[in-house]
Amino acid sequence: MEVAYLQTSIGLAEFHGDENGLASISILEEEKPIGIVPEVLEDVIYQFEEYFEGSRKKFDLKLNPNGTDFQKKVWNALIKIPFGKTVSYLELSNSLGDVKAIRAVASANGKNPLWIVIPCHRVIGSNGDLVGYAGGLHRKKWLLEHESPVKQTSLF
Repeated sequence: MEVAYLQTSIGLAEFHGDENGLASISILEEEKPIGIVPEVLEDVIYQFEEYFEGSRKKFDLKLNPNGTDFQKKVWNALIKIPFGKTVSYLELSNSLGDVKAIRAVASANGKNPLWIVIPCHRVIGSNGDLVGYAGGLHRKKWLLEHESPVKQTSLF
């Protein structure tokens, strides 16, 4: 498994992947030397640079996350949430055909190893609150603002 790093607006991102695809993404709290990007992860870094500079709205990467069949079903549903949009955990459960599975859906959402690419940050509480994000609610807020079609400007 190859590793690459990218300094982003929300911290140092660590990417793990190989010829089978991107397996995981993490945000590190400590600094690490970035080093040379392995060839198998060059396109990943390129697409993430575009995302953070605001020119990419959809990723086109080979993915290889490790998870159960149910988790992968939830993650496939997450990929369908459009850039700049949000859904509630209840809406996500309904789209998967079982409103009673809301806790299992939330759990699978929290175990997503490919945040941003599989956009778990686009899932919010039914009342519109930012709830649950493994990377921290401050990062979830940043990502949603970054993707928002309406950019807040300063009045002064």
